[in-house]
Amino acid sequence: MIQSERETAEGILLTDEYQLTMAQLYYRYGLHERGVQFDHFFRRYPDYGGHTAGFCVMAGLEWLLDWMAGAHFRDEDIEHLRGQRGRTGRRVLEDDFLTWLRANGCFEGISMRAIPEGRVVHPNVSLTTVQGPMAMAQILETALLNKLNYQILIATKAARIKESARGQLMLEFGLRRGHDKGANAGARAALIGGADFSSNVGISHVLGYAPKGTHAHSMVQVFMALGESELAAFQAYADVYPDDCLLLVDTIDTLESGVPNAIRVFENLRRRGHQPVGIRLDSGDLAYLSIQAAKMLNEAGFPDTSIVLSNNLDELVIWQITTQIEQEAPRYGVDPDHLIRRLVYGVGTHLVTSWGEPALGGVYKVVAVRDRDAWMPAIKVSESASKTPNPGHKLVWRLYDERGKATCDLLSLDDEDPNGMTQLMLRHPSDHTRYRVVDRGNITGIEPLLVDILDEGREVLERVPIDEMRRRRAADVERLDSGVRRLLNPHVYHVSLTQRLWDLKQDLIGSAMEHSR
Repeated sequence: MIQSERETAEGILLTDEYQLTMAQLYYRYGLHERGVQFDHFFRRYPDYGGHTAGFCVMAGLEWLLDWMAGAHFRDEDIEHLRGQRGRTGRRVLEDDFLTWLRANGCFEGISMRAIPEGRVVHPNVSLTTVQGPMAMAQILETALLNKLNYQILIATKAARIKESARGQLMLEFGLRRGHDKGANAGARAALIGGADFSSNVGISHVLGYAPKGTHAHSMVQVFMALGESELAAFQAYADVYPDDCLLLVDTIDTLESGVPNAIRVFENLRRRGHQPVGIRLDSGDLAYLSIQAAKMLNEAGFPDTSIVLSNNLDELVIWQITTQIEQEAPRYGVDPDHLIRRLVYGVGTHLVTSWGEPALGGVYKVVAVRDRDAWMPAIKVSESASKTPNPGHKLVWRLYDERGKATCDLLSLDDEDPNGMTQLMLRHPSDHTRYRVVDRGNITGIEPLLVDILDEGREVLERVPIDEMRRRRAADVERLDSGVRRLLNPHVYHVSLTQRLWDLKQDLIGSAMEHSR
């Protein structure tokens, strides 16, 4: 794809056709510049088949803002659109609309609020709210969902893997298995969600992290094909990288050849005043091999060298590995806790593809329309009550209980403040039989979650480094109840509506049903 084609494919035409036809319809009816609010949210946690997430992690926002800042309808884009024909050969988009689009087709009129990147988020909570002229707010939908949903999905998977790994060093190895350039977004999201480093050189430098990696099996194969040995290959690597020597030991036989040869090389390094980093295991029974390799390294006087594990790891595989180590290591004279603390996890395919749940069901729904000086709430009624969005201009609050744990995310109308309420009526978003009344005295903290991001196209977000996003994630996860953090069958975190928002929602549903008859 040549540069001009790339600009067309990745610029403002990174959208679905119906966004443009809807924008033209609004233009025809004089609605294109009327204010509208869309909410972006997801309806359920990722379900990986045998296990389900109990929380998600917000990500992708800065890359969306970068795209919006540069996206506008160029002359070339207008010419592409002018050539579109419908089923009968009639033009789809007319000249007067295209003229307006060329002059006004950017996101300078958009205001946005969002939950910051790195924060833990939950279903049916407004993650991003978009206000602005109806036509351009509509056109924004596809790119917003494309750029936010995937990074949220990968950041969530990374956070679960980090939890399973008990906070141990975690490396993102997904570039070769990622979906084209989406692997860059996946690496960024993984760093937010819990990965400490990535093997992806380009994006690591862009984001300010040192890329990490070992050597390939092919290095050993080449030396052997030329009549040399595995030991010679290891020694060559150590000679070139004496202070960063981490050896991949499973090309021939891990325990009979790989680890013993690595130990010989490590002894040579030590005699020369260098400290080896460790070994990497990429195949076989990783728990058993870790135990045996640790035993051999301990006996050789290398008790603190790292053991890097890779090969289709995810949160459940890591949980199984650590569980097996705890059960089996003592019989071989290996301290399981010490061994687990020296493990490093290289996670690739199952992270960058969110193995088991390939997409986050994030949606973008109209919740309010501007009429003169007021926002009029809007609703879409679904046959499934759980799919009916929460209407109106809203705020999002996080409530903390007497333990300091997050107990609920509460959606309110924009003129409500739960801090001033003596009692909180927490209504389930769709089930009228499920609610609870909480005394304000039992709530130790109420935190607003949405922050201003854009003010009529002007970015007001104070950008922070990914390290700060990771601190947000770690703090939020720590404040979750242990049941919500479980890998299997997590406890359901409560998302609730205030009584006034619940009443508004029911009134709008009733009115919509009445008008449909």
